[in-house]
Amino acid sequence: MGATVTIALDAMGGDYGPSVIMPAVAIAAERHPDARFIVVGDAAQIEPELAKFPVLAAKVELIHTDVAVAMDAKPSQALRKGRWRSSMWLALDAVREGRAGAAVSAGNTGALMAMAKFCLKTIEGIDRPAIAGIWPTIESECIVLDVGANVGADSRQLVEFALMGAAMARALFGIERPSVGLLNIGVEEVKGVDEIKKAAAVLKAAPLPIRYHGFVEGDDIGRGTVDVVVTDGFTGNIALKTAEGTAQQIGEYLRAAMGRTLLARLGAILARGAFRALKEKMDPRQLNGGIFIGLKGIVVKSHGGTDATGFASAIDTAYDMASSGVVTRLTNDVTYFHAKLELEGAA
Repeated sequence: MGATVTIALDAMGGDYGPSVIMPAVAIAAERHPDARFIVVGDAAQIEPELAKFPVLAAKVELIHTDVAVAMDAKPSQALRKGRWRSSMWLALDAVREGRAGAAVSAGNTGALMAMAKFCLKTIEGIDRPAIAGIWPTIESECIVLDVGANVGADSRQLVEFALMGAAMARALFGIERPSVGLLNIGVEEVKGVDEIKKAAAVLKAAPLPIRYHGFVEGDDIGRGTVDVVVTDGFTGNIALKTAEGTAQQIGEYLRAAMGRTLLARLGAILARGAFRALKEKMDPRQLNGGIFIGLKGIVVKSHGGTDATGFASAIDTAYDMASSGVVTRLTNDVTYFHAKLELEGAA
C-alpha cells in the first residue's frame, strides 16, 4: 500500500448531490484502499447517505456547509457569493492548503473554473488552464484538450496545451514521450489558420519532452493516431459533443435493428456477450471527468447528470492524477520551454 491520497469532494454539486456522491465514494474506496476523502456539503443531507456505508466511517472527513453553488449560476456571481463558504470553494481550498491532493465536483462548470483559477492560481508561465478529456480510441485512450475552457487559443497557448496534455499522458498512461498532434482540417502543412501553423512550427523545432506527430484530423481521434490531441476549446467542445451524440445514435440504431425481427432478436441473444463488451467500451461513465489542467492543483469536473458509477470514475481520475506528481512535472516542463524561448530570442 502506498502513501495516503486524499480527495476533496463537492457533495452538493450535480443533479443528485449526496445520493450519488456517497455511493460513488464507496466504489472508489474499494478500488483504492489507501484513499481518504474530504466530503464537503450539507451534513443533514450527507450523513444519512454516509450511514449506508459503515466502511467509510474511517475514510471520510465531513465538512459541513449549507451554501451550494447553483447549476445555473453565472461564474462571476458564484465567485462573489460562493467564495469562502460554498461546498465547491471549500473542496478547492482543501487542495490549496495541501489537505487534499485533488478536488472533484459535478457542479456548475463555469463556476468551478472561475473558483479554481481564483483559489489555486495557474502555473507560472501558463496563460490559461484548459479542460482535458480522456477519449476512447480503437487502440486504448487518448487525451484531448481543450474541450471547453477557452473559446479561442493563440499559438503559444496551443503549445502550452501540448505540454499539459503530455504531462497528463505521462501521469495516466505511463508514456514518457507522448505523441502529440494538432487538430486541423487536413494533415498537409499548408492547411489551417495561422495560429495553428505557428504552433506547429514551435512544436516541430523546440526540444520539448514530446514526440510531435504533426497535424491530425477529426477521425484520427477515435483511431488513436496520437496520445494527445491539441485544439482550442470551441472546436474541442464541438468535437466532444458530436462524438457523444454519435455514440448515442449508433446505440439507438443497433437497439432498434436487434429488435426488428424474431431472427434479429435471436441473433442479439447469441451475441449478447459481444454487445455487452461494446456497451462497456462506449459507456461515457467509464471515462467521466474533465480535468482542469494548468492550475497549481488538480481539479476534476464530473458530468452533472452522472450516476455513482460515473462519479466514481471521476474520483479514479483524480486519484491517478494526485498520485502521479503531474503538477510538478508540468511546472518543470513549462519552465524549461519558456527558458528555451528566452535563450533563442536572445541569440
